[in-house]
Amino acid sequence: MTQAKTPLLQVTDLVRHYALPREKLLGPPPTVKALNGVSFEVQAGRSVGIVGESGSGKSTIARLVMALDKPTSGSVKLEGRELHALSRDELRTARRDFQMVFQDPYGSLDPRQTVARIVAEPLEALAQVSKKEQRERAAESLAAVGLRPTDLDKYPHEFSGGQRQRIAIARALITRPKLIVADEPVSALDVSVQAQVLNLMQDLQQQFGISYLLISHDLAVVNHLCDEVCVVFKGQIVERRTPQELFANAQHPYTRTLLGAVLQAPGH
Repeated sequence: MTQAKTPLLQVTDLVRHYALPREKLLGPPPTVKALNGVSFEVQAGRSVGIVGESGSGKSTIARLVMALDKPTSGSVKLEGRELHALSRDELRTARRDFQMVFQDPYGSLDPRQTVARIVAEPLEALAQVSKKEQRERAAESLAAVGLRPTDLDKYPHEFSGGQRQRIAIARALITRPKLIVADEPVSALDVSVQAQVLNLMQDLQQQFGISYLLISHDLAVVNHLCDEVCVVFKGQIVERRTPQELFANAQHPYTRTLLGAVLQAPGH
């Protein structure tokens, strides 16, 4: 009997409640239940999409998976290691295996830093790497996302939105991570550029064997990249299927609403 393969990422019964300011002096503080028992897995080399509208809880999932926030209860394991049980130093070391690409390529890149410094930043935090090697690896990462070594000494304002997101992907790629969490990575880009960035992410997955956790409000985006989709509604996963199954036969009313938005969009 073959032993079941350990998932790269295993999220189990994830709960996150936030306390709000007290409405009454002596009363208990009200709470927002951002997540209520979310569970899913990402296998090595595969992509899972987390889809939902603003306020559904999908970005809370991204923050908890990245260990940028602590869960009220539940578990986040990367290759069987509980991330929220690691010390600060252990977590810093573990981060070479999971990196993040943020929504806004304008806000996520420091305008005062050169591209070389921005892309190499994860190496400074993770390992003793010489300045020469940092620059060499930054050039390799830029080449992987379709930019040139001569771009290393430029600044973010010298690039288009799509190019800036490529720089952000190069920064995530430089530690050769096993998992990249991408939070709405194309929503701030023009429609014409979105497909280019998604195709790039697909090519990088094939080249480096990366897994993606893709956070999006758009089913068309996850359909482009993901093997499985988790539809999140009011802090819970209400449907979990392949993109093909969702488009062919969505079961939950909320999923059908999201599909309606895709079908009504220009170009669909």
